[in-house]
Amino acid sequence: MNRPGSVAELTELLRAAGYLADRGLATAVHVALALDRPVLLEGEVGVGKTELAKTLAQVLGRRLIRLQCYEGIDTAQAMYEWDYARQLLHIRALSEQGRADEGAVDALFGPRFLIERPLLDAVRTGAGAVLLIDEVDRADDEFEAFLLEVLSDFQITIPEVGTIAAESPPLVLLTSNRTRELHDALKRRCLYHWIGYPSVEREVAIVQARRPEVPAELARKVVAAVHRLREMDLAKPPGVAETIDWARTLAFLGEDGLDADAPT
Repeated sequence: MNRPGSVAELTELLRAAGYLADRGLATAVHVALALDRPVLLEGEVGVGKTELAKTLAQVLGRRLIRLQCYEGIDTAQAMYEWDYARQLLHIRALSEQGRADEGAVDALFGPRFLIERPLLDAVRTGAGAVLLIDEVDRADDEFEAFLLEVLSDFQITIPEVGTIAAESPPLVLLTSNRTRELHDALKRRCLYHWIGYPSVEREVAIVQARRPEVPAELARKVVAAVHRLREMDLAKPPGVAETIDWARTLAFLGEDGLDADAPT
């Protein structure tokens, strides 16, 4: 699919797929598509950062490639690695056939034995992909520094092969829950948008868009209860995802008499 021609068109595409983006968020994504820039999305857990990437892949007709970050993730798990077991089997077969010449050895470091991980996959796929680098704040500082080449030039250097660059960059979304502060070098390479908790009216609309089977009155009562919970001093306030799940569960159980004055 071609890129949306305006912020309004992108907003309507997302809405039709069940994702209600405000004008600021839709503008950030629209500019990112026009300028081939990554977008860094920060916000509380469960406000729709990951869901935005999934929905964009759907409405743009692109393949979603997801890299889930965690403490200790390294380049082999994010970019590529060699299939060492298959290489050893190949070497053994060549030795038995008496064909272990220099050319055969060089072939060991070719496409047949290269295992693509999400970053390399996204670079090769190019504009046909939405690359989601999820919860980048969970990764180590060293891994964050490694991402700079990918985000700056949309290319990856493999010593045995050379530099592989995207013909046309994928749409890249990075998400962060702010468990730690990201470095300025990473932020400078991205457009930025903060996704906060929605207003009561917008959250009711989100519930009804995502779960049309939930009665409007029940959706309003659940959202009212969730907003009261967020005003409390909780270790983890409920996100929009929890609101949708609770509303769906209550609708399934037929509990349409939720007390709107109760905190839970």
